[in-house]
Amino acid sequence: MTRRIAPEDLHALALGASILGAGGGGDPYIGRMMAEKSLRTYGPVSVLDVDDVPEGASVIAVSGVGAPTVFHEKIPSGREPAAAVRRLAAHIGVRAFAVCPAELGGVNSMVPLVAAAELGVPVVDADGMGRAFPGVFMETFHIYGLPGTPACFANEHGDLVLLDRLRDNYAYEWLARGVTTRFGGHAFVADYPMSGRDLRRTAIRGTLRLALDIGRSLLAAQAGHRDPALAIGAAAERGGYGRGLRLFTGKVVDVLRRTTDGFARGAITIQGSGEDQGSALRIDFQNENLLAVRDGRPICMVPDLVCVLDAVNGLPIPTERLRYGYRVTVLGIPVPAIMRTPEALGVWGPRAFGYDLDYHPLSEI
Repeated sequence: MTRRIAPEDLHALALGASILGAGGGGDPYIGRMMAEKSLRTYGPVSVLDVDDVPEGASVIAVSGVGAPTVFHEKIPSGREPAAAVRRLAAHIGVRAFAVCPAELGGVNSMVPLVAAAELGVPVVDADGMGRAFPGVFMETFHIYGLPGTPACFANEHGDLVLLDRLRDNYAYEWLARGVTTRFGGHAFVADYPMSGRDLRRTAIRGTLRLALDIGRSLLAAQAGHRDPALAIGAAAERGGYGRGLRLFTGKVVDVLRRTTDGFARGAITIQGSGEDQGSALRIDFQNENLLAVRDGRPICMVPDLVCVLDAVNGLPIPTERLRYGYRVTVLGIPVPAIMRTPEALGVWGPRAFGYDLDYHPLSEI
């Protein structure tokens, strides 16, 4: 079924995608401004379900890559996503039938809309992460056998860098991080060129619809003076994730954050209040929130989502915006089964990030 995304949809979509980004994925406000300009210039973008894409059609994933802290300061021109897709399609000798998000978090919900509007092609309602992750190989596209390259990187100066066929997607990550760092810490990339047949086999479906529903539910809860965290949790469950659970409420008392090797890494500490008085929660992040530890005990771990919300209005707070003194609510959201297979956990489970922990679903903990 074909739908359309217009400028008036972008606020809710950006909010929902920022929650799915689990603190990462880039600043949703900047992404929304980029998408709004593109949609007002070129018109609304059509959104296709996965099964509406012909098996032989060419689909290209597009996203921003690099440290969110840099993207927050190094403002893009807005032409980079379409330029990357156009150059990659020419390099491999195809015409892109559609683009799709590589991930559904923060700005990366908006980047495919920016590209699609300028190119005049639809966006597919699916992605390769179901949230945000820091590595270009952390995709279901990779997990289920697709090469990430050829790929094309673009920056705000009009520079384009092509990476042709590499030995594997881990080599792609290594070289992609180098290009991104030389670009100043952030870039836009078109990658994982695939057929409609491969898209159907590897994608996480319906994530644009899910992000839009989460964002609308949050805004409706605000307008009706209801609990935003409960509304977000219920919308996640409707979209095929687990019901979101309130993990902790308190005040941010410490923030450690540094930008290294193209990532924003660090941890925050939250001192409990209300029912959580006397406890402390630490959240580790690498672009995205990875692990929540309460009083020394892990209570939510990657790939399940750890989302930090403003305790008053329920708005998501990206890792690059967290500051001492913020009053926050921490929400955990279980991810769907396709993201919890042994193959997937080998790529983005706790051990993939260096933790000596086996994954335990939020529902069990």
